[in-house]
Amino acid sequence: MTKSVLMVVTNTDKIDADNPTGLWLSEFAEPYVEFKRNGYDVTVVSPKGGAIPLDPNSLEGEQPSEWKEAEAQLLQTEQLSSVVFDHFDGVFLPGGHGTMFDLPNEPQLQDGLAHFAENNKAIGAVCHGPAGFIDVELSDGTPLVKGRKLTSFTDEEEKEMGLVEKMPFLLQSRLEEQGAHFVAQANWADHVVRDGNFVTGQNPQSSQKTAEAFVNVIGK
Repeated sequence: MTKSVLMVVTNTDKIDADNPTGLWLSEFAEPYVEFKRNGYDVTVVSPKGGAIPLDPNSLEGEQPSEWKEAEAQLLQTEQLSSVVFDHFDGVFLPGGHGTMFDLPNEPQLQDGLAHFAENNKAIGAVCHGPAGFIDVELSDGTPLVKGRKLTSFTDEEEKEMGLVEKMPFLLQSRLEEQGAHFVAQANWADHVVRDGNFVTGQNPQSSQKTAEAFVNVIGK
């Protein structure tokens, strides 16, 4: 039976008038390529559907040719509300600063993440992707991240970027407030944390190994 993965990406294209943002391309493309390499069916959705904005800073330099198929998936995504979560073996949330604005408190995503957690399915995210975990509650009211060992883009990395004042909240701090056991490494370290079926990566440098760890959870 072919494994199926749902990838949920941001629609947000700017932090403010002076700072365009969006999806960080490598955080999507590297996992997408890894999932396809392992024979998975991959469905890409976003809260609003349609074309996905890419953070201009993630487009510097020439993109690997193997990313072409991944990039094509971003030209027209389905709406998250169209998804039947039962059809998927896991969900993966790539980052980019855009996720900080539209993934938290997204009702369909909250329902989906609770479904995946309560049915022992794989949940993965990298960099700012764990913004989608914020305020998600299981059916008994427990926060999704309570007691979970995980990582994400750190407060120190956000400070180094100079974007602390422009964010709606600090991701590491908010995850810790909701009960996560946050594990951070040095800024820009390639760092992945697995806790059961939960797999998270710290930053763009961690995308490939996060995807590989996620594949190890789902299997072939």
